[in-house]
Amino acid sequence: MLDIKYEYAVNKKEKPDMNNLGFGKYYTDHMFMMDWYRDKGFVDAKIIPYAPISFDPAALVLHYAQETFEGLKAYKTKDNRILLFRPDMNAKRFQNSNKRLYMPEVPIEDFIQAINDLVKLDSDWIPTLPNTSLYIRPFMFAYQPKLGVHDADHYKFMVILSPVGSYYKEGLKPVKIYVEDELVRAVKGGTGFAKCGGNYAASILAQIEAEKKGYSQVLWLDGVHHKYVEEVGTMNAMFVIDGKIITAPLEGSVLPGVTRDSIITLLKRKGYTVEERHLSIDELIEASKAHKLTEAFGTGTAAVISPIGTLAYKDEVFFHSDSIGNISQMLYDTLTQIQNGIIEDKFNWTYEVK
Repeated sequence: MLDIKYEYAVNKKEKPDMNNLGFGKYYTDHMFMMDWYRDKGFVDAKIIPYAPISFDPAALVLHYAQETFEGLKAYKTKDNRILLFRPDMNAKRFQNSNKRLYMPEVPIEDFIQAINDLVKLDSDWIPTLPNTSLYIRPFMFAYQPKLGVHDADHYKFMVILSPVGSYYKEGLKPVKIYVEDELVRAVKGGTGFAKCGGNYAASILAQIEAEKKGYSQVLWLDGVHHKYVEEVGTMNAMFVIDGKIITAPLEGSVLPGVTRDSIITLLKRKGYTVEERHLSIDELIEASKAHKLTEAFGTGTAAVISPIGTLAYKDEVFFHSDSIGNISQMLYDTLTQIQNGIIEDKFNWTYEVK
């Protein structure tokens, strides 16, 4: 168990308008910080006032991008309990990401305790309006000043909190997605399965180009054949074809999403057939032309469920829907009600902050 030292904020921040939070714009009064040294391990766990941190210009992370992060949320129930959603799965994924980038692995119990104690302290920041939550961002980075591609002797593990609304401005309205067929996000053997900033940095160019064309995000194809659909920049992607739900398999180039796993579990419990398999862009287009593609949606912590209303490939729209589909709506309602403690959690997914 971590021995966390506390330094309380003297001047509390003014709370933002909870009706207009956006995503990632505001941060709470405190943050968690813990150091790792090669000769000491993890030390100096503390919760301190939210503030800038200093960097040596030669800090390894600034030059070689050795960093990882996670994303999860806290919810306040009607009876004033505070729930996290599957933090153990985030902790395990964080360990796997760190392992891939050759960084220290935070023990699962320490990861959860750090979040638990920080969320408890700043619990008055948890918004309670519909479609709002407290976003939790754990992250780790190489702090040691040293030029040269190598692992570091000093890392920092931190957690910050942000009250948020919908990730996409569209909310639950269908989003427009453009299929990227030139640039590559990830390949097997790379870091596609890890949650690290380099993956997202590599996606920005395609995203900006898609936005110029009027789309919200990019759907990536595989990096070898440029043929099989994989995931959207910030979400795993799922497609309802002939009543079956198809999503890309986890083979090293796709992020193993916590929401993805939860959605697959819910779908199977409700009797749907879920296929985790390769789906070519040609098959997807043909399914749409034959009116067999009835729904498409993304899954992720930030958006939960984001219905896809438009899919375009090579500047031609091949799928369009003006409303959220029945399966997407059912999944969103079920998962958010579990997360907010409205219906029974039959899967033991929720964790109560104490």
